[in-house]
Amino acid sequence: MEHTSTDRTTADRATTDRATTERPAAQGAQAPGRAGFTRRALLGTAGAGLLAGAGAGVAGAVALDRPGAAPAAGAGGALGAARVPFHGEHQAGILEPQQARVQLAAFDLAEGVGRDGLRTLLQRWTKAAERLTAGEPAEDADNQVALDAGPCSLTLTVGFGAALFDKAGLADRRPQALEPLPPFPADALDPARGDGDLFVQIGADDALVAVHALRVLQRQAAGTAALRWQSAGFARTPGATARPMTGRNLMGQIDGTNNPQPGEDGFAAKVFCTAGPDQPAWLAGGSYLVFRRIRMLLDNWEALPTDRQERVIGRRKSDGAPLGAPAGAGERTPVDLAAQGPDGALVIPADAHVRVAAPAANGGAAMLRRGFSYHDGLLPDGSPDAGLLFLAFQADPRKGFTPVQRKLARGDGLSRFLRHEASGLYAVPPGIPAGGYLGQQLFE
Repeated sequence: MEHTSTDRTTADRATTDRATTERPAAQGAQAPGRAGFTRRALLGTAGAGLLAGAGAGVAGAVALDRPGAAPAAGAGGALGAARVPFHGEHQAGILEPQQARVQLAAFDLAEGVGRDGLRTLLQRWTKAAERLTAGEPAEDADNQVALDAGPCSLTLTVGFGAALFDKAGLADRRPQALEPLPPFPADALDPARGDGDLFVQIGADDALVAVHALRVLQRQAAGTAALRWQSAGFARTPGATARPMTGRNLMGQIDGTNNPQPGEDGFAAKVFCTAGPDQPAWLAGGSYLVFRRIRMLLDNWEALPTDRQERVIGRRKSDGAPLGAPAGAGERTPVDLAAQGPDGALVIPADAHVRVAAPAANGGAAMLRRGFSYHDGLLPDGSPDAGLLFLAFQADPRKGFTPVQRKLARGDGLSRFLRHEASGLYAVPPGIPAGGYLGQQLFE
């Protein structure tokens, strides 16, 4: 799909490592057995496809070679030794590809915490994140869950919910774009599994490393902020395929095709904020994150024959090529939306995902997506509680997620097989300079 679900797109990192696109590499030797780090940025346009707002998707990954980051001392093997620098222009966990595992969580501030209490918590989290992302214990009383692992490409990304600004006495600094998302057709949102004052995205290539980091943040927040909700997700594990290749989502579709690259004109303007009349100066270099928990109706989807599934998407399931493409064509083959069959009917149906999600149909709206699959067992009716933890970074949700989701909810055939069950919108502050702390720009 154009924009995707578990999307690691060409992102099997069996033989490549990470380096941030706009973040200086740490000094030191490269991880054993690796020539350097490859950073893949995930950007999907308005039409970047599957579940672009209706659904399951994270955008396709684009390879960007960057200098190698240093492995943690004592870390065993290249996978565990991979380290993503914590400090930089943008928070880590935005331009990086999805790791194999993710923990998403939101916290609510306790009564009376105020501005000083919030700042103290963010300073505490910063110190812990600096150590954890380097593969070091976060504190003296560490629970040792991740004792034997290296940093495993750990990233921690923090965002602020709208209610935080009132609770912390910072209402005059709340961005205008941090307004509630409008309701969309067929939404079935559970407030208890969305929103929240403080959002945290924790990614790592080892599940224990990610869980450990969340537990550290939760302990350090005790008395200041309480966990509101938590979700765990996964993507393809490095080395799972013999060669780098676009991943598939839980619907079995190749997911992450035809996404613009960070080097293209206007990339940063679509993803990162700049100070202006309706954007506060403290958010310059930051972003907005939309979170959606999107359940896939897998029983219904899997009951369709393959050719019906392909017509819903507009692409062949086997190789990701657009419908109508010749044999041997690949997923990068341009989509011909005007193609007609012998009977004069459109080869790609009018409600096919690739058509409704096409950039031309959405005014050029764009989002950078980092989605993860989830599977949490069965619902009471016996159907799978599985789908996508949708994450989309953008410069302004009013020009990105909202118009795209409206379009997809009205006309995308794929939406019949999706249910949006939780939602959140957060302002993600810019990166942390050396010696600084998370969200420092908001306070000073």
